[in-house]
Amino acid sequence: MSAAKLSAGLFIEMAKARRTIYALDKNLTIPTSRVQELVNETTLHTPSSFNSQSNRLVVLFGSEHDKLWDIALSTLRAVVPDDKWQYTENRLTGFKKAAGTVLFFEDDDAVKAMQTAFPPYADRFPTWASQSAGMQQLLLWTALELEGLGANLQHYNPLIDEKVAETWSLPKTWKLTGQLVFGGRTGEPAEKEFKPLEDRVKVFGA
Repeated sequence: MSAAKLSAGLFIEMAKARRTIYALDKNLTIPTSRVQELVNETTLHTPSSFNSQSNRLVVLFGSEHDKLWDIALSTLRAVVPDDKWQYTENRLTGFKKAAGTVLFFEDDDAVKAMQTAFPPYADRFPTWASQSAGMQQLLLWTALELEGLGANLQHYNPLIDEKVAETWSLPKTWKLTGQLVFGGRTGEPAEKEFKPLEDRVKVFGA
């Protein structure tokens, strides 16, 4: 088997290893410096359209992580009906039990700069920025799994956006797109079901 096939096979196995893990605790199996290293490396090497590099990240550990989910709890309590609150509270409390959260943002200034520089593609740059953010989320999520941690991706934006920006003094041009919760694994992922490939993939000319 060629080196290219070996590398592709390994890459697919890594993709399979990335799963949603909700049962997390605060026991990190790697130092926080290693998490920061993975954040830095994926930030540097995530593709972006026209090399726009519009992704921005904030990493929260310990009490700063707890603070985020306290914000989510208080924000959602104000809008979730009483008869649905217990479920919501249990989910948010579960995220708080984890060790940390990575907040993903897109920088609107970076996107607007590309729109100005390349007018024919102006309407496409917001979509391309979102695609780049998604690629980094997948890369970092997979990297954390390979280091022995568990993680799950949440989207409590835009409800928490204003309070998050205020709490950590973030630029107003940073648009929150997702929250990657990570920590020590205390459970396994649920069984994954797949829709038929023939309904999802079409091949021509093979």
